[in-house]
Amino acid sequence: MSFTPLNALNAFIAVARRLNYTRAAKDLGVSTSALSQSVRQLETRVGVALLTRTSRSVALTDAGQRLLENAGPALEQAMASLKTVSGRPGEVTGRVRLTVPTAAAMLVLPRLIARFVDRHPQVAVDVSVDDGFVNIIASGFDAGVRLAEAIDRDMIHVRISPPCRIVVAGAPSYFKRHGVPEKPQDLLQHDCICRRATTTLASEPWVWELERGKKTWRVPVRGPVATNNHALGRALALSGVGLLYTMEPTIAEDLARGRLRVVLEPYAPRVPGLFLYFPSRAQILPAFRAFLDVVHELAAETDAG
Repeated sequence: MSFTPLNALNAFIAVARRLNYTRAAKDLGVSTSALSQSVRQLETRVGVALLTRTSRSVALTDAGQRLLENAGPALEQAMASLKTVSGRPGEVTGRVRLTVPTAAAMLVLPRLIARFVDRHPQVAVDVSVDDGFVNIIASGFDAGVRLAEAIDRDMIHVRISPPCRIVVAGAPSYFKRHGVPEKPQDLLQHDCICRRATTTLASEPWVWELERGKKTWRVPVRGPVATNNHALGRALALSGVGLLYTMEPTIAEDLARGRLRVVLEPYAPRVPGLFLYFPSRAQILPAFRAFLDVVHELAAETDAG
């Protein structure tokens, strides 16, 4: 792997995103030693350490984090641009990379992606499902999907699902054993399935936000389990382990079949829905532009319906 700045930069970005030399080397089709040498040469060229290495882990330095966030998207755009020259005139090629929560994977993505791949079969769609918060720039995603309050203000965002309620729900077996909460403060006496914003174990679980009229409550719930995965939280709620706090459409079938029951309904907050978001300063490549066209098309149909 001969040294050139672009080769070395590509090597660094691969390691920075994987935080693992072996997996990054496999991605690039080179040996681990060649990859390590290329990254060291880049560090020598720029005069600062980009990665810290131990026998068991790899981590980004502050300089490495800045380089990943600034150079990663540009390199992705350059690679995607090269792919467009191999397509026939007028044909959209390339890749769209998305990070989405479980709610979006359940409620929105199937219809959206089905229409997109039918219209643009030469574009690959790569979807990562993660209920925690993700830095889309550093991680190399074109866009993410989250609730509006989780999106930075400098991002462009497009609504892709209707407004809905965030509800507290539990299984009949749970209510039989523990009773039913009547007001937000009662949640402090109940077992709740806590949610974490990230995969970091040190992070604090989310507080549950409820509202009625102009009054709001932020309840620091506790319970026997904390997770950042919606599917696990739902399964635990169905098993009677604790109460669940979630977007109502994600458990619509459970509610209809009586497997779960909503409580504290007068206090259920409403949210505008899920939003697709992406950096305002990003160069929008043809593949992602085509994806956005389908997003806007479905959003218009939803509003009209």
